Order: sequence, then C-alpha cells, then structure tokens
Amino acid sequence: MLELVKFVVEQFAEHKDAIEYRVEDRGNATDIVVLLEESDMGKVIGKQGKIAKALRTLVRCASAKEHKKYNIEIKEKAKAE
Repeated sequence: MLELVKFVVEQFAEHKDAIEYRVEDRGNATDIVVLLEESDMGKVIGKQGKIAKALRTLVRCASAKEHKKYNIEIKEKAKAE
C-alpha cells in the first residue's frame, strides 16, 4: 500500500527527494505518515483537500481485499533549527 501512496504523492510534490514516509503497524490498522516540505503541502493536499481525500479513497478501495485499515496523515516536515 505504501507504493500506491508514494506514487500518488510524488505526482504532485516538487521536492520528491525530501519526502519522508513513516509506517506504523497497529494490529489490524496501519498508519502511513507523509512528511512534506512546506511548499509541497498545498500541492499534495489540493484545493479543499480534494487530492488528499481522493488518495484516502484509493487506499481504502485497494485495501478492501486485505481486510486491513490504513490511516493516511499528511504533515509538514519540522524545520531543523
């Protein structure tokens, strides 16, 4: 499922090399956290969250056969100070 998320996110992000993915398994559910640069946040989320919503719908449909739930979070990468 991570490959699907990576494919979709990288279609919209400009800084593809700066994207980080964190995967946490919690029994029957898996959290996928996508960490992006500030400038890519709007592009990946889309107007009114349409791209993020579509990504979650794609993942939900693709995971139906696995009987597993995936939660996708899109967050801004913390700046190193």
